Amino acid sequence: MKNELLNKEIDRRRTFAIISHPDAGKTTLTEKLLLFGNVIRSAGTVKGKKSGKFATSDWMEIEKKRGISVTSSVMSFEYMDKHINILDTPGHEDFSEDTYRTLTAVDSAVMIIDCTKGVEPQTIKLFKVCRMRGIPIFTFINKLDREGKEPLALLEEIEEVLGIESYAMNWPVGMGKRFLGVYDRYNEVFIRYQGKDEEDRIPFKELDAVEEISTHPTFIQAKEDFELLEEAGNDFDINKVKNGLQTPVFFGSAISNFGVEMFFRTFLDLASEPQPRQTEIEKIEPKSTEFSGFIFKIQANMNPAHRDRLAFLRICSGVFERGMTVTVSRTGKSIKLTQSQQFLASDRETVDHAYPGDIIGIYDPGVYQIGDSLFSGGSQKVEFDEIPTFAPELFVRVEAKNVMKGKQFGKGITQLVQEGAIQLFRQYGTEAYILGAVGQLQLDVFEYRMKGEYNVEVVYNMIGSKIPRWLESQDVDTTLFDSRNILVKDRNDQYVALFDNDFSLRWFQDKNPKIGLIDIMAEED
Repeated sequence: MKNELLNKEIDRRRTFAIISHPDAGKTTLTEKLLLFGNVIRSAGTVKGKKSGKFATSDWMEIEKKRGISVTSSVMSFEYMDKHINILDTPGHEDFSEDTYRTLTAVDSAVMIIDCTKGVEPQTIKLFKVCRMRGIPIFTFINKLDREGKEPLALLEEIEEVLGIESYAMNWPVGMGKRFLGVYDRYNEVFIRYQGKDEEDRIPFKELDAVEEISTHPTFIQAKEDFELLEEAGNDFDINKVKNGLQTPVFFGSAISNFGVEMFFRTFLDLASEPQPRQTEIEKIEPKSTEFSGFIFKIQANMNPAHRDRLAFLRICSGVFERGMTVTVSRTGKSIKLTQSQQFLASDRETVDHAYPGDIIGIYDPGVYQIGDSLFSGGSQKVEFDEIPTFAPELFVRVEAKNVMKGKQFGKGITQLVQEGAIQLFRQYGTEAYILGAVGQLQLDVFEYRMKGEYNVEVVYNMIGSKIPRWLESQDVDTTLFDSRNILVKDRNDQYVALFDNDFSLRWFQDKNPKIGLIDIMAEED
């Protein structure tokens, strides 16, 4: 009976991320999906709250002020007898690490493309990560209520730029002011656009009788394109979809809530249930009765009133039960999971049971790191091989503006670094704190949060762009390093050299061929 329940709950799970270039409509689409799940009563307002006009997934104060997403939010809800886990990722490229880690925790991805701009640079980067991991990708081409690129040109762009087969699940009739609706190929109905949430559905076989549509010049042109697509386009292949080789494409408008429900229902039909996960030794099947999971994100101060730290855990197998004891693979230590929560962005509720595919938050007393695997039962260690590592590119020295706030500064820097958005180094000889980040926005967010959450103003001394290389040996002649190749230690006490540019890196290698230098990005590839 227990196994039957586990299997049933696994089959009900759909865990996916929404990825896009900034401003393509990712947060808007997320809001509409939450509306369908009765999680919120109107876009931008959390259900049951009297005030609050910000998007549910944008919970951090700096996100509200800047109108961007810089953290990965997790939202869980029920819809059509499915348990949905949406991971809304940052679109800003400075937070690509957070997004990449989030993509390790999902079973499929929804890629949003702005029909006016087509495939954009950040979309390409995120798509490549999904492709590398074999994640099924569903495409939603957004903003059909505006004039944009022709549908056939958009499909061609997806195939040529991203190198993936496309299959149009629906087909738009016009766009912008000429937008009449879409052919829904999957359900064989025409959905008429009426400029508001209501959708008028007309079966294909009844279309000819609706003269204001069937005789409209825009409809006649779209019908010709649609017939060409039916004859010369790709055939739909669910196996290719599940292996990330074909992307089902949907056209619609998130802001008008048009085509979104059709997309979501079809997506839930076709998307994968929780999939097996690779450990260093074997693949772990979700239906295995032994509990296992891995931590892909740590977030401090989601509730500033409690100064809490949460570790985001993707459950990979077995059943999570609140109060259970698990082993942390990295340390071998046992820990009891008594405080566990599921999310609607910053709103949380205690969860007693969770299943493979679910994302839960567990209280972190400072014992977890990103990439940690947790498991219960048996003597065999479980270590998931999921989380990629990243090399920062931009470096600054950082110190507290007020030297009397050293304790708060130390606590803040320790906790925010553990979240993984920035990396911490100590300069050899001076012990100065150096932060490494992929981009400037990460440093801005660090500064903002240190002040807002730890009441510490920080001062930056810009070092600039550097090329980091980890040293193979810890037996180092420190006199070989200077201001052009700064010697630092990372938070694991490993030596790292920060080189000014490619020339200084090559010069150092030529002069010191016996010193092994490690490029962790090349290791990851």
